[in-house]
Amino acid sequence: MQIQTLPLACTSLKPIVNISPQPLKERKTYSMPPEKVEIFKSLEGWASEKVLPMLKPVEQSWQPQTFLPDSSLPTGEFCDQVKALRDRTKEIPDEYFVVLVGNMITEEALPSYQTALNNQDGIRDDYGASPNPWAVWLRGWSAEENRHGDLLKTYLYLSGRVDMERIERTIHYLIAAGWDAQLENNPYFGSVYTSFQERATFMAHGNIARLAKKSGDQVLAQICGTIAADEKRHEKVYTRIVEKLLEVDPSCAMVAIGDMLEKKIVMPAHLMYDGEDPNLFQHFSAVLQRIGVYSTDDFADILEFLIGQWGLEKLEGLTSHGKKAQDFVCGLTPRIRKFQERAHDQAHKMKPYGIKFSWIFNKELVL
Repeated sequence: MQIQTLPLACTSLKPIVNISPQPLKERKTYSMPPEKVEIFKSLEGWASEKVLPMLKPVEQSWQPQTFLPDSSLPTGEFCDQVKALRDRTKEIPDEYFVVLVGNMITEEALPSYQTALNNQDGIRDDYGASPNPWAVWLRGWSAEENRHGDLLKTYLYLSGRVDMERIERTIHYLIAAGWDAQLENNPYFGSVYTSFQERATFMAHGNIARLAKKSGDQVLAQICGTIAADEKRHEKVYTRIVEKLLEVDPSCAMVAIGDMLEKKIVMPAHLMYDGEDPNLFQHFSAVLQRIGVYSTDDFADILEFLIGQWGLEKLEGLTSHGKKAQDFVCGLTPRIRKFQERAHDQAHKMKPYGIKFSWIFNKELVL
């Protein structure tokens, strides 16, 4: 779960991070009435049949060591493998490393995401090891996601191309800052959010794989492609859950989709901070967009895809609130594309400016 679905225009950067806790805006903490909790309880059998099989058994799963120098080898052979890794990374542009670092940092804040999702009404993991199929899925999903950060972090460490102390500080800040995606402890919202995020992450890692291959690092391309495949499988689960909710409770599910899009689906790491740059998240997003890893156009593509996947334009029998949400969501894609066109026009009128990233030893990138 990594990429912001609505990248902020780099033309209006405002400080967003304060290290000390800030008072939250007024939030709905619990928005799901008891009868909706019962819907998720009634779907436990369906989840066991349609959701849990999407988890891969540990014995059949890849592990980070598959792609990394083998530390069990004699010292000389291990060092040769590390040198080969470093040689492959020499020609990779600094921009790619900024993107890899930002993605990895986001993955490393996984404890916040699992905690939030485990607190949702109807699917919560009451004591941390519940046999409830929803809880089993969330723990298994977290275990699969955890490998992503471990693999990318070790690869970056061995590359010698990044400042690991600054990166580790950023991870520390991010986990301490927490995560607020305005899910309201409501699994309707949580399922919509993760559907968008997992597809965005699949696309972004796939694009990084393509760029890594072009730069000559076939192993990094394989790493990012493998992570992308995980995200694609996770996307299938969350979109499948939303499909089921649209079947059994169409108006409430439709309203949830509209509410999440109206609130704007933010990147899990929107509070990232390295101790120096209060606009780090916006600068990171600008790099993503500039090198073609992820942009507002991609979000519009995701929205268009999910509208079709879920058959939102064809939904019938909705309540007045559901119909209003349907009209809003189904009319949103053209508005987003127009926004992106204006942003492009505005960006062309701006002079390029340089931003230093502590993650790459304060080298300056032109944005």
